[in-house]
Amino acid sequence: MKDVKCGEFKYGRNHYDYEEGTLLCIAPGQVFGFDGRQTMVQPTGWTLVFHPDLIHGTHLGKHIGEYGFFSYEANEALHISDAERNIVLQCFEKIKYELSRDIDKHSRTLIASNIELFLNYCVRFYDRQFVTRELAHKDVLSRFEKLLTNYFDSDLPQTSGLPTVGYCAEQLNFSPNYFGDLVKRETGKTAQEYIQLRVIEVAKEKVLDVTKSVGEVAYALGFKYPSHFTRMFKQHVGHSPKEYRASLN
Repeated sequence: MKDVKCGEFKYGRNHYDYEEGTLLCIAPGQVFGFDGRQTMVQPTGWTLVFHPDLIHGTHLGKHIGEYGFFSYEANEALHISDAERNIVLQCFEKIKYELSRDIDKHSRTLIASNIELFLNYCVRFYDRQFVTRELAHKDVLSRFEKLLTNYFDSDLPQTSGLPTVGYCAEQLNFSPNYFGDLVKRETGKTAQEYIQLRVIEVAKEKVLDVTKSVGEVAYALGFKYPSHFTRMFKQHVGHSPKEYRASLN
């Protein structure tokens, strides 16, 4: 948790949106650090570091994979308010207290429980951040729509196949997890479902071209096998591509 503005923070190959009063969570094996060439200000703040073995066998250990913000990358720090910062510090103080006293049979459980409490607050704060950044996120959805439109208007389906969540997230400078959370919150659908619906909309238009076979339409959309296209189309539309074409021509 960063207390002062002290230069850019590098996370892997990217730079974090990480200014004064922001917080980020980093998983084991990830590379991060400050770019010391850009500032003479000493970084200050709080850092909570724990070994994975600490939480093995605990409730937190069983659910640690559910905290998606450990895999966030570029421009996805948590921006906390003063009130939220005080809550974070209260959690840290409880952990600090347990570390300062003699270790007993309750120490590990209490430390793990307070780490879990802190992470659960982070979940709440991220949900709040999704709401407060609603306008920015709507712009992302507009860019997502445009990205899909441009994708199907190009030769990419034939050369690269159907667009994936990972591809779209990368093009929009998000990690897949954060992008998926954003799309789900704004649309009620997963990013994969959103892409599939867009594929079907494009497919409906292409299927009506009687000069093209269903197989040709499938390949033009990026499907490797026409049978996969037919199955998805019928699942979403209720009719096979041929039946849909016949009903409108």
